[in-house]
Amino acid sequence: MKPGYYFWSGDIAVAEGAIFAGCRFYAGYPITPSSEIAERMALRLPQVGGKFIEMEDEIGSIAAIIGASWAGQKAMTATSGPGISLMNENIGLAVMMEVPIVVVNAMRGAPSTGLPTLVSQGDFMQAKWGSHGSYEIISYYPESVQETFDLILDAFNSAERYRVPVIFLLDAMLAHMYEKIYVPPEDSVERVERKRPTKPPGEQLIYEADEDLIPPMPRIGDGYKIHASGLTHNEKGYPELTPQAQERLVRRLNEKIRKHQEKIWKVEEYRTEDADVIVVAMGSNARAVRTAVDAARDEGIKAGLLRPITIWPFPYKYIEKYSADYIVAEINYGQIYHVVREYADNKVELLPKMGGELHTPQEILHALRRYKK
Repeated sequence: MKPGYYFWSGDIAVAEGAIFAGCRFYAGYPITPSSEIAERMALRLPQVGGKFIEMEDEIGSIAAIIGASWAGQKAMTATSGPGISLMNENIGLAVMMEVPIVVVNAMRGAPSTGLPTLVSQGDFMQAKWGSHGSYEIISYYPESVQETFDLILDAFNSAERYRVPVIFLLDAMLAHMYEKIYVPPEDSVERVERKRPTKPPGEQLIYEADEDLIPPMPRIGDGYKIHASGLTHNEKGYPELTPQAQERLVRRLNEKIRKHQEKIWKVEEYRTEDADVIVVAMGSNARAVRTAVDAARDEGIKAGLLRPITIWPFPYKYIEKYSADYIVAEINYGQIYHVVREYADNKVELLPKMGGELHTPQEILHALRRYKK
């Protein structure tokens, strides 16, 4: 892709951004509102020496990208809420085997089939807790087509750096919205490559972690003895079904993310420095909030916007740092609201929408006017 300006939808930006990041394998199954990602990857991957496979379902899709990652490829799939529900067992497998993959979830109205073509933000908790057990995962959520292109590179870099699945959240509005974006020169960005073993085959334990708690990842076919399992395992990868092995392994799987969380966090703070009330909003919804905050300031209301771009691990220190009241505007019946309540010292109010459309600036401004002095 030549540097310059383009007019893309969010879905196209995901596909082009993934290729820009080095993704060369995609397996997926079409589902609204993410289908255009698969369509674009089907067109573009063969042009850059990559592979595209349309699988029989979402379970096969994520299994395929796990295998491709073990073979050394940067790999991605994309789906929506019902597909993520099917993928969650293998997301847990990827966490346990420490496989770097990127899974895009273009959120739509839910539960169940819900509103297939309309916007929602109902999958925040699913991104964190969709699989069973104790684990940490990384999840990003952009607000514009430009940020979608830029942030998918961060998603791949984090997956490779920390050997972890990354859930990349979109919403139906952003997936299908077209905007002008800029593609930078190829050599102007960092592309993280996973850490490779430094010891020769026979001497390298495949889950022997360094001080950063992240083990090097051998590639299938390079001569290393690889035993990858969803069972609790030791540093050789062999099952070790003891409380001691479980404690050692699961603690490391969590701590390798928590130890680096402040490097992972991305947050926008807009007019928050002196705010009496701060609106927490994510993704497309934050655009309306920013307009409402400006209007509130014009009326003498000290309002601000706090936008978590990294959803998980949640950037809780940005909530703790302010003494303001909070309004959490999300297109669901309260998910991030509960997280904000956990860390905020003052009042936290939920401003929900069930799904189908964004909050309007007028709705946000109406809520902010209660704080007019």
